[in-house]
Amino acid sequence: MNLVIFLQSSGGFMSMLPFVAMIVVLYFFMIRPQMNKAKKEKVFQAEIKNGSKIITTSGIHGKIIEVHSSDSTVTIETGAGRMKFERSAISMELSKKLNPVPAK
Repeated sequence: MNLVIFLQSSGGFMSMLPFVAMIVVLYFFMIRPQMNKAKKEKVFQAEIKNGSKIITTSGIHGKIIEVHSSDSTVTIETGAGRMKFERSAISMELSKKLNPVPAK
């Protein structure tokens, strides 16, 4: 009698196992890499300095002329002139895109 109850209760757990496995796979293949990418991007945006060649999130290429720490903006010189952007609009450093780090 007790064996029958145990088998029925473990059957309920076994039916939930695929859902639990899906959540774990989603975490390791989708959520965790996005969190790591966001963390690296935040560190990069905090370390922005004058003279860096950058790409904005909208695809504008330019060179940082001024970094304004008071309102967290940067002035970028592009082919069209100078523009002011929020630090969060800076996507990556251009030299990293042109010269990727070789795999070890």
